Amino acid sequence: MRKLLIILGPTAVGKTDYSIDLALKYGSPIISCDSRQIYREMSIGTAVPSAEQLAAVKHYFIQDHSIHDIYTAGKYELEAVALLEKLFDEGHETLVMAGGSGFYIDAVCNGLDDFPPADQELRASLMERLHTEGVESLRLELKFLDPESYETIDIANGQRVIRALEVCLMTGRKFSSFKTNPLKKRSFEIEKIGISRPREELYERIDRRVLQMVDEGLLEEARGLLPERELPAMQTVGYRELFDYFDGKTDLDKAVELIQRNTRHYAKRQLSWWGRDKSIIWKPIV
Repeated sequence: MRKLLIILGPTAVGKTDYSIDLALKYGSPIISCDSRQIYREMSIGTAVPSAEQLAAVKHYFIQDHSIHDIYTAGKYELEAVALLEKLFDEGHETLVMAGGSGFYIDAVCNGLDDFPPADQELRASLMERLHTEGVESLRLELKFLDPESYETIDIANGQRVIRALEVCLMTGRKFSSFKTNPLKKRSFEIEKIGISRPREELYERIDRRVLQMVDEGLLEEARGLLPERELPAMQTVGYRELFDYFDGKTDLDKAVELIQRNTRHYAKRQLSWWGRDKSIIWKPIV
């Protein structure tokens, strides 16, 4: 039986090393399921696997798109499922997928409903509001229109908030209501393994990793991306806070502290997202 093993868990928990060990065991490549590591211009701030890790096992969907491309979970579903079918047909019995993007993982496991195409005029208006009012105003509107989406999506991610709000405003329906169609059937078995650590240990790892990113050149990477700050891909923890620092809205120590705090909040939301999925087998890392 063809099986897909999905290694998931919050940011900084240790998915990369765990999945590499598993991939080597099964002779599998790793299919990345990370909505930010897919962009080639973002390396340090997205914790892309190291050169040694990439050399140990072949990875797919790592830095193979540009931040200038419009990339969606629906597109990922099509490309990832096609790749999985190809790899299984080539003789793999077990394949390893790893990542922390819950919406992308759901797309592979269950398929996405047919969301309406983006209304570019409405999106431009919402992007302008994001720039002038900040994400909080959009979050509050989404909370009013669709509380369920507000509780489950990454509301620190302006792009996700805009997309959910856009669908609500375009259709008069809740964004969350589009997730009710029957699940798509896949030609392979899926097993989801969630790896976990005690909350305090996870938060300490997050804080240390942010400091390591700064040491490795996160400021220079973010400064080089400053002209692209309005792109959807740039609405990402680790970059937004430094853009505010470059604008003089905060000092560097405060910006780093905010990156740590917002990353911890993101990890908490990831865990909340998967808390509703009873099919996940949770394995603590010791």
